[in-house]
Amino acid sequence: MMGGVSIWHWIVVGVVVMLLFGRGKISELMGDVAKGIKSFKKGMSDDETETAAAKPAEPAKIIEDQRAPGVQAPAGERKAS
Repeated sequence: MMGGVSIWHWIVVGVVVMLLFGRGKISELMGDVAKGIKSFKKGMSDDETETAAAKPAEPAKIIEDQRAPGVQAPAGERKAS
């Protein structure tokens, strides 16, 4: 079967990678990846706590009708008298 990938192909590729890089290099690389992920998560949680602490919740503001005197509201906004 040409072009098929079996378990033996993956074993050979794994052995070649281990010979080229060695066990120590691969474990160092995985450790660096783990440190990067932890740092990213810490940064994301720090950003969330900073935004929550820096901006206290403001009460809702009431927007009043600021139309000029004599101007009628659109039909959907007219108050029943």
